[in-house]
Order: sequence, then structure tokens, then C-alpha cells
Amino acid sequence: MATEPENLRTLTRKPDRGGDRDLLDEVLDEALVGTVSTVVEGWPWSVPMVLARLGDDVIVHGSTGAGLLRHVAEGAAVTVTAYVLDGLVVSNTMFDHSANYRAVVVRGILEPVDDEAAALAALTDSIVPGRSSETPPITAKEVAATRTLRLPIVDGQWTAKARIGGAGVDTDEWTGVIPVSTVYGEPVADTGDTTPASVRRVVDEQ
Repeated sequence: MATEPENLRTLTRKPDRGGDRDLLDEVLDEALVGTVSTVVEGWPWSVPMVLARLGDDVIVHGSTGAGLLRHVAEGAAVTVTAYVLDGLVVSNTMFDHSANYRAVVVRGILEPVDDEAAALAALTDSIVPGRSSETPPITAKEVAATRTLRLPIVDGQWTAKARIGGAGVDTDEWTGVIPVSTVYGEPVADTGDTTPASVRRVVDEQ
């Protein structure tokens, strides 16, 4: 693998918005969905995927037939990006409108996980905590049909950035922020009569 360019490690615009490892972990834990990107024959290739942070790894998974996962499993460099939109910043001029956000980029090489069944259970529990204990263990056939990879979070190979606050302009006209948040609604059943405890907790503990 070629040496990573130095400019990938530095925020060149608004460097004061750069964040630390706590911000990185916070966004990865909250976003739930990120984008895995790589390059194939000079062309960018990006696929949104459900993700989870397990310690110092970002875990992604998909079908063994997924073309992007097959490609990156062979050692192609990737980025995993994720963001959370926290607010719409409204100003008195179009130029000064903005958004409050938290965003991260992790770069590197995806690697196989040590224990695919355990990683898939942990990924499930990162999305719906406790769900894996309410379902049968994943089968060998299901594991064989799934490609599970980890991207190590390595110092110097990630960036985190956030914007907070208002428009920051000097005016007597109205400016402000429209807060944005993700809210879980009441579960809608497809089958069965009793809502699992893990599903109930997602809604009740938000």
C-alpha cells in the first residue's frame, strides 16, 4: 500500500472545528449508517452501510456477493465516513446559512474479524441493545453467507470535525438554529403479539 498523503491528516478549512477521539467514537456510535468508499480503476465507489464501532474497530458487513466488499477485502484502501446533523443554521443572508453537524472519516485497510459470529452479534446489539440474546445464535450457514470486516481506528488515520453555534453575524435581523434530532417512533409489528424487550427499550430509553 502506498504511503498515505500528509494532507489527508490535516483539516485545512476551519481547523478549529477539529475534534478528538471522543468525538470520533460519539459519531460512530450514534450514526449507525456510514459510507464505505474506495477506488476501482480510477473511479470512486461508495456504498452506504450499517456500521458499528467495537472498541478500536469499525465493523461493516454484507453479503459475500457484494462487489465492494469483495474488492476491499483484497486490500484496497478505504474511507468510512459518518455524520450526524444537529441543526440548521438560519442567517439573514443566504451566504451565512449553515448547519451544525458532527462528522468523521476513518481511513485504512479493512481486515477480516477474528470471530464473525461474535462480531455480528455485537453489531446487532450496537443497533438494538440486547437483541442477540433474544434470538437463536447465528448459524454456520448464515456466517458463511456474510462477509464481516473491521477497519482498525489508527492514530493519524482519522479525522473528526464538528460545528456548533449560531450564524455568528452582527445584525438586528432574526437569526437562529432549527434543532435536528433522530427520534424513534412506536414499533410497528409485522408478526407476533408481544414486542421484544430490546425493541421496547430502544423507544422508551431514547
